[in-house]
Amino acid sequence: MADETDHITTNLGNGADSAPQIALISQYVKDLSFENPNAPAVYQWQDQPQIDVQFNIGAERVGEDVLEIALKIEVKAIAPQGTAFAVELLYAALFGMRNVPEEQVQPFMLAEAPRLIFPFARRVLADAIRDGGFPPLLLDPIDFGSLYLQQAQQMEVTSGEPAGHA
Repeated sequence: MADETDHITTNLGNGADSAPQIALISQYVKDLSFENPNAPAVYQWQDQPQIDVQFNIGAERVGEDVLEIALKIEVKAIAPQGTAFAVELLYAALFGMRNVPEEQVQPFMLAEAPRLIFPFARRVLADAIRDGGFPPLLLDPIDFGSLYLQQAQQMEVTSGEPAGHA
């Protein structure tokens, strides 16, 4: 029986940590701007404003094993009388990554990481709009995975090569 234990121990390797790991280190509001250019008259307007929402995802290596993923959300509410409000939010998170295959880094940065931080950004945005004197805007969940796949397919069609290949 001791022989079996010795045999198992010798096959365990040198103790190196080679499993892929991703961890959320921190998340934070990087920039927040709320404009209410027509206050106090805007609170008397009867027309419902048209809401325009734009998203952008940024990713940057800030260390050897650390990535910053930033989700930028811009919302403008425009009524016939003028702009009701405009909000810009840059919400970011730091992720630690080790031993992740290179072909999996970009899908994580542009699909999974934004999915993880979106609910927190959505809450900050809703609170800012509510604090500006308007009903909170609760954005519908976004399927960042599908958006990433659509963008990858467009890049493949444009370049004529499969996405991720040089």
